[in-house]
Amino acid sequence: MYTGIKHLHSTLAYVLLAGLIISILYALFAYLQNKGYNRKMALLGLICAHVQFVVGLIAYFVSPYGINNASSAAMKDGIARLYFLEHPLTMLVAIVLITVGYSRAKKLSPSKKQNASVLIFYVIGLILVLSRIPWHAWPAGMAG
Repeated sequence: MYTGIKHLHSTLAYVLLAGLIISILYALFAYLQNKGYNRKMALLGLICAHVQFVVGLIAYFVSPYGINNASSAAMKDGIARLYFLEHPLTMLVAIVLITVGYSRAKKLSPSKKQNASVLIFYVIGLILVLSRIPWHAWPAGMAG
């Protein structure tokens, strides 16, 4: 089961990155051209992020590198610490920021502010995601 979840999580990472980049670019162009806010395009990035996070949570609890690796020895090993603590915690913060950006945009009035909200929060979320991808195992995503 773990192998399947790991492959799914690695594959969905591409979907997440594509969804976030598409949402960010759409919000950027709409912001620069003073076009209306498109909630469906922002929702694309939000849904991709949440689906990836749910699969990541499952992987965290069934992986030998996730919650099962909680020890002081894991904190001393950089790779083990990445899988056990840094990756999940940073991804949680990124998902929260993406969700806040989407929710804020729904409440704002002018479309320029809506696009700015999505743009700012999604970009910060994307930076956080990119900062804690286990690059030694990805894009192949099959190690670990």
